[in-house]
Amino acid sequence: MSITATEISTEETVRSDRAGTATAQEAAASKPSFLPLILDVAVPVGSYYLLKNGFGMSTMAALGWSSVVPAVRTVWGVVKERRFNALAALILFVNVVGLALSLVAGDPRLMLAKDSGVSSAIGIGILVSVKLGRPMMTQGMKPFLVKGDAARAAAWDRLAAGSEAFRKAERTFSLVWGTVLLSECVAKVVGAYTLPIDTMVWLGTVVTVASMALAFFLSGRFAVVPMEKMLEQELAAGSGTHS
Repeated sequence: MSITATEISTEETVRSDRAGTATAQEAAASKPSFLPLILDVAVPVGSYYLLKNGFGMSTMAALGWSSVVPAVRTVWGVVKERRFNALAALILFVNVVGLALSLVAGDPRLMLAKDSGVSSAIGIGILVSVKLGRPMMTQGMKPFLVKGDAARAAAWDRLAAGSEAFRKAERTFSLVWGTVLLSECVAKVVGAYTLPIDTMVWLGTVVTVASMALAFFLSGRFAVVPMEKMLEQELAAGSGTHS
């Protein structure tokens, strides 16, 4: 009798452990996967500012070392995963542009203008990706909308394959960011050559912050919100079909 009780207790413990593991896995799956965005964008950009401002490295050295992660990610995607990592490649391209621009020195207005090269490179890259039919900003937006949920991911795939309205909103998201970043570049270049240098030093930051706020607002209003509604409708339609 004691053996039976022990076996039952053991089985209950195993079932409990399995249930706990499944619950933990479900909880983990319900969270958005921000890892690609962190590795492709946050790490290289953050390491650049940390190395330059925190450790006092030169602009060239900071750009060089911060290019390691996007370079590895780009090569790894092509060789191992058989796909092109557009975000990592774009950040790598931006760093290369920055390295080239860092060789330009002398004129203080030119030094102010060249800082907008990063925005222009990213903006142009995003706009080109839309033209090629592979909106680059989707890689950063999709985890926020899918939220690691398998049903939402399946709904996204169905909409991406069969809904022109969904694909248009997807393109709009990248178009907004590409246009805003390119416009920020133009505004900074114009300001660098028309305004007093002391004014442009602080106004450049204001332009950057305002541009980011505008991009978040417009992309959210005209892309994220409509896509989220379409996802919810697709999920509801899928649930109705299965029931």
